[in-house]
Amino acid sequence: VQQVFKQLFYMINAVALNNLLLRKDVCSWSTGMQLRFNISQLEEWLRGKNLQQSGAAQTLEPLIQAAQLLQLKKKTSEDAEAICSLCTALTMQQIVKILNLYTPVNEFEERVTVAFIRDIQTHLQDRNDPPQLLLDFKHMFPVLFPFNPSSITMDTIHLPASLNLEFLNKV
Repeated sequence: VQQVFKQLFYMINAVALNNLLLRKDVCSWSTGMQLRFNISQLEEWLRGKNLQQSGAAQTLEPLIQAAQLLQLKKKTSEDAEAICSLCTALTMQQIVKILNLYTPVNEFEERVTVAFIRDIQTHLQDRNDPPQLLLDFKHMFPVLFPFNPSSITMDTIHLPASLNLEFLNKV
């Protein structure tokens, strides 16, 4: 059950983050607020179902950071440093793409300046990020089956003759 929810939450993360990276109309402060609220609801549900050890919440980390990126101030060099230290689960390409797509919804918000984006790129140039922008939403985590040893010992097992296993020897 835990593995199923980890996979499901990864797919939620990948599809939502890919939509964020591809759609200019959703890259805004209000979308960041809505995403963070929805993610907190998912995390609360995991806690309620006692699934916090499943790793499902950790698969949402890139989406959480993208939501926080949308909500942070984006003006000064200090803001750039804060973004770089906060967004460790996002690649430089993803951060820059979200900042380029950021669209103010009301008059209190401002577009992200080219100088600020260059400042972010300067801070992140030493990262060894993978080259892809979008997440692979078809990625499958390996299924792990726990080993539960049997209390039955091999010398107590009786093999019926109808199985034609006479070639096996008891040791």
